[in-house]
Amino acid sequence: MQESKKQSQQPSQQELDPQEAPVLARRKFLNSVVASGAVGVMGATASGASQAADKAPLEPKKPSALPPSGHGIQNESGMPPDLGGRVHGKAGSDFMVDVIKTLDIKYIPSNCASSFRAIHESLIDYGQNVMPEYISCMHEESGVAMAHGYFKASGKPLMSLCHGTVGLQHATMAMYNAWCDRVPVIVVGGNDTDAAFRPPGVPTFHSAQDICAIVRDYTKWDDAPVSLQHFAQSMVRGYKIAMTPPFGPVAFSLDAALQAEPVKEKGGFMPTIPRYIPSTPPQGDSGAVKEAARLLAQAQNPVIVVDRSARTPKGIGLLVELAELLQARVVDQGSRMNFPRTHYLNSPASVISGADVILGLELSDFWATVNQYTDNGLHEGTGTQVSKVKPGTKLISINAAELITKANYQDFQRYQEIDVSMPADAEATMPALIEALKSAIQNDKKDLIAKRAENAKKAYAEEWAKTQAQAAVAWNASPISTARLSMEIYHAVKHLDWSLVASEGNVSNWPNRLWPFEKHYQWLGRSGGYGVGYGAPASVGAALANRDAGRFSVSIQSDGDLMFAPGVLWTAAHHKIPLLSVMHNNRGYHQEVMHLQRLANFRNRKVNNGNDMGPIGTSIQNPDIEYHKLAESMGWWAKGPIKRPEDLGPALREAVEVVKSGHPALLNVWTQPR
Repeated sequence: MQESKKQSQQPSQQELDPQEAPVLARRKFLNSVVASGAVGVMGATASGASQAADKAPLEPKKPSALPPSGHGIQNESGMPPDLGGRVHGKAGSDFMVDVIKTLDIKYIPSNCASSFRAIHESLIDYGQNVMPEYISCMHEESGVAMAHGYFKASGKPLMSLCHGTVGLQHATMAMYNAWCDRVPVIVVGGNDTDAAFRPPGVPTFHSAQDICAIVRDYTKWDDAPVSLQHFAQSMVRGYKIAMTPPFGPVAFSLDAALQAEPVKEKGGFMPTIPRYIPSTPPQGDSGAVKEAARLLAQAQNPVIVVDRSARTPKGIGLLVELAELLQARVVDQGSRMNFPRTHYLNSPASVISGADVILGLELSDFWATVNQYTDNGLHEGTGTQVSKVKPGTKLISINAAELITKANYQDFQRYQEIDVSMPADAEATMPALIEALKSAIQNDKKDLIAKRAENAKKAYAEEWAKTQAQAAVAWNASPISTARLSMEIYHAVKHLDWSLVASEGNVSNWPNRLWPFEKHYQWLGRSGGYGVGYGAPASVGAALANRDAGRFSVSIQSDGDLMFAPGVLWTAAHHKIPLLSVMHNNRGYHQEVMHLQRLANFRNRKVNNGNDMGPIGTSIQNPDIEYHKLAESMGWWAKGPIKRPEDLGPALREAVEVVKSGHPALLNVWTQPR
C-alpha cells in the first residue's frame, strides 16, 4: 500500500524540477535509441549518463555511433569517399619526421588541422610521439608563443604546425613578437597547392598560391618545398638560418600531396637528409673593434647599455668581464637577462646623461636610449625632442639586427647616428673587444678606473636603499600594491632554482628593480613586439623547458593578456607543465586608461563624466572575471580572489607546494593598477 502510494506521488515530466527534467528526457532518448536499433550499443559517455539516470548500465566499451559514411567524410574533411587505397612503401610524411628528428626538435606545440594531417599522423604513429612530442594547443598563436618562450628558457628552437592561410593568420601576432624579439621559431603551414586536385570547399578556402606571403615581412626566410629532397634541404637550411644570429622565425608552406605521397626515387636517387652544421655568428670587423676599444679606454665616464646582448651564461660572463675591465656602469634595458642585478655596476638609465662614450649592445632602439621625445599624448606634431646625453658623446653600436632590417614593419625604430657601428653579434664580438681593451688601457688610466669603481659601489648602495624605500609605499594597501606582489612572490620562491618566465602588464618594473637576477634563465624578458596575448602561452612554453631542466617557473600574469589566449591553461594541465601563475588583476587595460585620462586632461574633460570604473572600453569589470575558476575549469589548482595583502604570502606558499608536485597553479590577486 505504501509502495503504490509512493508511485502515485511520482511527478509527471511537466511537474519535474527544471534541472531534473533533462535527465529523464535523456534517459528516455537513450532507451529509445537502443530499442530502435539505430545504434547497437552506447559508448562510455552515454552509458555513464544512462547509468546515473536509471541505475541500469548499458554495455560498455563499444562505439558510440556508426562510422561516418564516405559521403560524410568527404563533406567534413575533403577526403575522397574511397578509403580503400593504401600507401605502398614509406609515406613522404614519415621521411619528413626523419628529417625533423635529426634537428633534435623536442616538441611541436600546435593546433591540429587537416592540411597537415599526414605529417601529424606520422609524428604520433611513425615517430612514436618522441623527439618531437606533439603538444596539443587550442590556438595557433599559443603554439608559436609557446615556442617563443621555450627558446628563451632553453636556447633550443621548436617547430609549430599551422593550418594553411587561416592558421598562419592566427599565428601572425606570435610570429611578429618572435621577429621583434630575435627569437628563432620554425613555423610550418599545411597547404593544398595543386588547384587541379585540391578538394573543393573548406580545403580550397584555406589554401593559397603563397601562404608564406602573410608572414614574409617578419620572417628571416621561407620556402615551399616541391619534393621530399627539397623538403630535407629546406628544413635543414631553415633551421640553420633561424639559429644564426640575429635569430628569427622561418616559415614553410608544406603541400598536403607531398606529405601523402610515398617515398620514391627521383632523378635516379632516393631522398637523403643533409647534416646540420651551425654557422659561425657574425663578428665585428677587427678595425672597428680596435677603434671602439680606443674610445672606451680613453673615456672619462663610459657607460654600457644592453638589451638583447647575452644569449647564454657565457654572454653574461663576458659582459661582466668587459664592465669590470672598464669599471663602466651598465644599464640593462631588460629584454633579456644580460647583467646581474646584484652587481654594483648595475645602474639606472639616469647614468646615461653623464656618459662621454656609450657602448650599445643589441639595442632595439638606440635613438630612444640617447633621446627623449614627448608628443603630449596628441600625435599632432606638437611633441618635443630632448637629448639625454651631453654634446660630443661618442656612440658605439654592436647589433646583429642591422643584418635583417626590412622595409615595412618599423621595429628598427628611428635612425640614430653612430660613431662606430658594427653590424655583428655582440656576444660573439665580445672576446675580441675585451682583448683589444686590455691592450688599449694605459697605466695612467688605472687610477681613474679604480675611482669609477668606488663611485659605482657607493651609487649602487644609495640606489638600492632608495628602491627599497619606494617599494615600502602602500605596503599594506588593499588591493595589493605591485611592489608587495613582486616581493611576496620572490619570498615564496627564493629558496628554489627559480625562473621568472614572464611579467606581463605594468607592475612598475618591480621585479627588475627588486629581484636578484643573476642567471640567464631567471629573467626571460618581454614579448618583443609588445603584442598582448604573449604572456600566458610564452610562460607555458618556458615552463615546459624549465620542467625538463628541473627549474621552478613563475609568471606575473596580467588579466587582459590572459584573456587573449586562455586555452593555453588547458595545454599546461593536459601536459603536466608545472607553472605558478600569479594574476596581476588590476581589472583593466591600465595603459589605455592612462592614455585616455591624459587626453581628457588636455581637453579639459572628465573621463566618462567621472565614472570610477575608468574610461569606457578599458575596464575589465562588471562582471569581474574569476580567473581562479577559469583555471580550475581547465585542470589547474587555483585560489582567489586574494584582496588582502596578509593573505597573499600563505596562498603563495600553498601554491608553490602544488607546483613543486608537478602541477600548474594560479592565484587570482587583486592589485593596484600599476
